[in-house]
Amino acid sequence: MHYILVNETHLEGKNLNKFNEVLSVFDNAGIEYEVLKTQKAGDAKRFTEEFTSNGEKNTIVAMGGDGTLHDVINGFNDFDNCDLGIIPFGTGNDFAEGAGIPLDTKAAAEVIANGTTKPVDFIQLASGLRSINSVGMGIDVDVLKRTYASKDKGKGKYLKALIVSLKNFESVNFTIKYDGKEERHFGLIAAVGNGGQFGGGIKIFPHAKIDDGLLDVIIVDYISKARIPAAFAKLMRGKVDKIKKVSFVQTKAVTFINDSENFTIQAEGELYDNVPIEAHIVEGKLKLYLP
Repeated sequence: MHYILVNETHLEGKNLNKFNEVLSVFDNAGIEYEVLKTQKAGDAKRFTEEFTSNGEKNTIVAMGGDGTLHDVINGFNDFDNCDLGIIPFGTGNDFAEGAGIPLDTKAAAEVIANGTTKPVDFIQLASGLRSINSVGMGIDVDVLKRTYASKDKGKGKYLKALIVSLKNFESVNFTIKYDGKEERHFGLIAAVGNGGQFGGGIKIFPHAKIDDGLLDVIIVDYISKARIPAAFAKLMRGKVDKIKKVSFVQTKAVTFINDSENFTIQAEGELYDNVPIEAHIVEGKLKLYLP
């Protein structure tokens, strides 16, 4: 059985037509499915828990954005019998785009209806929280808070928030531990990725692959206000690895320790207060439909 999880509030206008096209793809392929409409955060997680815990071979189809996908990966229980399909249908579809899944809903549905699954990785935190795309702390959290407070629509709101954050965000002290090493930093961001991009298309992890069994870690140390415009230009051209004060690490496990007593992290754009980033890669456990 294919369980299609979709946000009920999105099913209107042109989006309703796209949704019906998806159902037609599954109908034409003779796929048995059930539509489960979500109304609030956590619904997709609850549905996923239910339908990946009954011992049956099911496919969870996450029809939404990164937030829906985050809920689904955190509700997944039976990785041996159950598969995941993604149909981008949200404002931010960073993981899907980075993974090469078509952003066109009909084409994405055809990948699920006619394709096969491939094993991919995900990020596991010691707290129990999972992430399929990225986890971070620092300016990325500030950008998200500004984005969510904005009344703007579309991906452009991420860019506007990033510009404001670059002008105003103050660097923080933190420690990073990996491969027996311990480093102190004073910087703008510490993030770990499985996917290649976040924030509505910012290619922050240029070397990341979703099936290489490695975490991609980025550290951006303090950048003076005068150097920020040049750094920003490189970032938007996908050349973050050309920015001075930026360092990358590939590893199996990493820990970030924030000096602040109270802090916020983000995972797929979802915000969590005071959850430590003690992460390791779970290699090839999730079966995902890919082109």
